[in-house]
Order: sequence, then structure tokens, then C-alpha cells
Amino acid sequence: MFKELLLHWDKTSNHRTMPWKGIKDPYKIWISEIILQQTRVEQGTIYYHKLIEKYPSVFDLANADEQELFSIWQGLGYYSRCRNLHETAKSIVSNFNGIFPNKHEVIITLKGIGDYTAAAIASFAYNLPFAVVDGNVVRVLSRIFMINENYHTNKGKKYFLEFSNNLLDETQPAKYNQAIMDFGATICKPQNPLCNDCPFVDMCKSFEFNKIGEFPIKKDKIIHKKRHFHFFVIEDKQHIYITLRTEKDIWQTLHTFYLVESDSEIISFNKKEFNLRPSSEIAPQIFNQTLSHQKITGYFYFFPSNLFSTTFLKKLQKINKKSISQYAFPRIIISFFEKNNYL
Repeated sequence: MFKELLLHWDKTSNHRTMPWKGIKDPYKIWISEIILQQTRVEQGTIYYHKLIEKYPSVFDLANADEQELFSIWQGLGYYSRCRNLHETAKSIVSNFNGIFPNKHEVIITLKGIGDYTAAAIASFAYNLPFAVVDGNVVRVLSRIFMINENYHTNKGKKYFLEFSNNLLDETQPAKYNQAIMDFGATICKPQNPLCNDCPFVDMCKSFEFNKIGEFPIKKDKIIHKKRHFHFFVIEDKQHIYITLRTEKDIWQTLHTFYLVESDSEIISFNKKEFNLRPSSEIAPQIFNQTLSHQKITGYFYFFPSNLFSTTFLKKLQKINKKSISQYAFPRIIISFFEKNNYL
């Protein structure tokens, strides 16, 4: 009954459009799903078009210049997704002759691809019977069946995956999977769901007991680690000095300014250590960026380059200000650039 009602709604009332919806190309489906892992559809659509236009095939993506790829990805955050995208493209070219695998058990072994993405590619590209489970699906099933499981636990993930696969219409899994995600996005929305337009209203347990707001079960509140980054904006009239982050930490392989991390908003400048002349003045601009488990406060200090020794500046990368857009930076640096009219 559930799948029948869902597919009838999809056929008669689902008007949601997306550029990758209904396509069978596993490469394009993969690109869209990786983008949407941490990104809203509206924003993701823009990046999808950028990436497909620049890299129309897996061969193009595999041969992409890493910094150019990061520059296109800039603004989406979670750069590990982009690194995995690049690595997987190279793997598909070298290990599968550029042909995207068509078996679920192989797809799920590719870097950056988990249960949800593997099921999406398998069902949408190859119509294989694997249920997708994303936030929309969890919300729909939690409310209709009043499922008292927390999806954000290992036990909960396993429960919802099994529950979803039991409901799946195995004769048309692609249509079913797309329908339930679209239903969650347009009708059974996180806030103010359209219950009057819901074909499941007569069987929805949370509606019956007036508990829609209690489902799905909320995940535990994230405690953000607070970090204080002090950035040296070293420049002359035409140039600015940046550095590439190579350590295994946030923003790996992205560019930033030279930075010093401290335990608070206060930093003790050792002018001798940085070869600063005593005349330098320190008055920072402050920007913030919240990551999944970290809250970054950035303090940006302007310094003319002639305050530093040649020895110190050689540790950094000197670039023309007009070429800033060619490099990939974290969001907090982009915010600084935008406010100060560098871009």
C-alpha cells in the first residue's frame, strides 16, 4: 500500500525538477550525489553545471589539475569530498578503463562512496534494487510509521536501511527511490509539512497522535571545538603572500595566509621571530566559520611585506592579487577577500 500510494503521488503530483533527475549516466549521477552529500539542491545545481561543463567525462575529471578542481569546488566546503572525487575518477580510469562499475558491491568500494551514494548510483543508473536512505527518506518513514530509532547511530542506520529495502519496489527501484526523496523534500518537509496534501495522512502514525514535530528522532547536539587562527595578510601594492596547507588537518591542500593558532583571541607577537620591525601596528579584522565539529575564529592582521625579511617571505608563495581567483581557499578566507574587495 505504501509503495502504491507513493508511486501514484509521483505520477500525478510530483513536479520537482533537477538537472540530473531521470538520467542514466552513472558519471553524472555520481557527481550530483557527491555534491548533494552536504549541500542543498539549489546551491548544488550551480556547481553540478560547472563541474559537468568543465569535466564532461570521467577521463576529464581524472586528468584535472587539482588546484583548478578545488577552485571550481570552492564554496561547497567539505573539501574531502572533492579530493575523493578526484581520486575515484583516477581509479575508474586506471582500474576500469573509464567505465563506471555497474555492480553495487564494486561501486561501494570506491573512495568517498558509502551506502547512500552506492544505492543511488546502482538504482538510478542501472535500476538495481537498492533503497536509498537520506534525510528525506528517514523523515518520511519516521513520521508515517512513527519509528522510534535514532538514524544517527549505527543501530539506527542499520534499522532504516533494512526497513527501506523491505519497502522498496524492486520492479522499479529508480522511480521509487526518486519519489520518496522528492516527497520528503516537497511534502513531508522538516518544517511545516504539507499534511493536507499528503496521500499518507490516513496511515501516518505521527499525524494521528499529533507527534509530527517529534520525528525523526533528533541527533545529539554537536559540541564544536573552538579554534583561534591568526592570519598574516602580508602584501604590497600588487602582490599578496599565501601558503598551502599540507598537514592532516582542516583545509588540507587549500591555500591560506600564514597563520598562527592560539588558545584565545590574544596572540603574542614575537617580532624578532617573524623579523617584524618595531613600527608595525596590529589591528585585526575578525571572521568566523563553523565546520561540522569545529568553530573557527579568524583574526586577520594587515602587514606590508617590507616589514618582513626576505628569508621569512621565501617560506611563502607570492602571487599577483589579480590571480587570487585561480587558487582555492577556505570559506573564511573568501569572506575576508570579499569584504576587502580583493575579488
